[in-house]
Amino acid sequence: MTRLLPKPLCPVGGVPLIDQAVQRLHAAVGDVAVNVHHGRALIEGHLAGTAHLSVEEEMPLGTAGALGLLRPWLAGRAVLVVNSDTWCEADLGTFVTGWDGERTRILRLGDAALGPRSTIVASLMPWPVVAELPPEPAGLYERVWGPAYEAGLVELVRFHGAVIDCGTPARYLEANMRSSGGESVVPESAVVFGEVERTVLWPGAVVEKGETLRNAIRTHTAMTVLVR
Repeated sequence: MTRLLPKPLCPVGGVPLIDQAVQRLHAAVGDVAVNVHHGRALIEGHLAGTAHLSVEEEMPLGTAGALGLLRPWLAGRAVLVVNSDTWCEADLGTFVTGWDGERTRILRLGDAALGPRSTIVASLMPWPVVAELPPEPAGLYERVWGPAYEAGLVELVRFHGAVIDCGTPARYLEANMRSSGGESVVPESAVVFGEVERTVLWPGAVVEKGETLRNAIRTHTAMTVLVR
């Protein structure tokens, strides 16, 4: 599927993941930046001036390196970070309320201690932390979260809703089913002559007469992914 669209542009509930991420951020902040590397042309065309684009020209920088590259744009401001390929329904406006402006605040799934495999929904970091990050490949856990957690400089906020990293067809289908309440996702521009059950259709997809799709994803190019 990602040969057709970059993962952040894949729709969940009929809306591209990146649009949902930007919408969540706008509940808490005014300015939004998007890091771009894979699928640059398609993402630039899709966003079309709705967000600041930070282009990682030669290689992906990871989230920490991406913030280092964004340092001139951030210009002394704190930063709220989310992933563009994760589906969730977190209220980031509530998450940032009451922040002390000094400790890194992390919204993470469940009650377990913070670790490199924790499911992170969002991270709110003060400018002095971000200002030290160089624009070179690195992850936030290694550069910021882990050391800050060990030093007692992290405020953990628990999230008990659904958080789905859409990194496999099965998880992508699950995110769509969560979004739709278990019903097949059929955009207005999709055409269905056959039958669909727990299926995601992309805009422009066609299901021919006599076809039955179950636990499936069909794109506008007729590519079909069956989830077993």
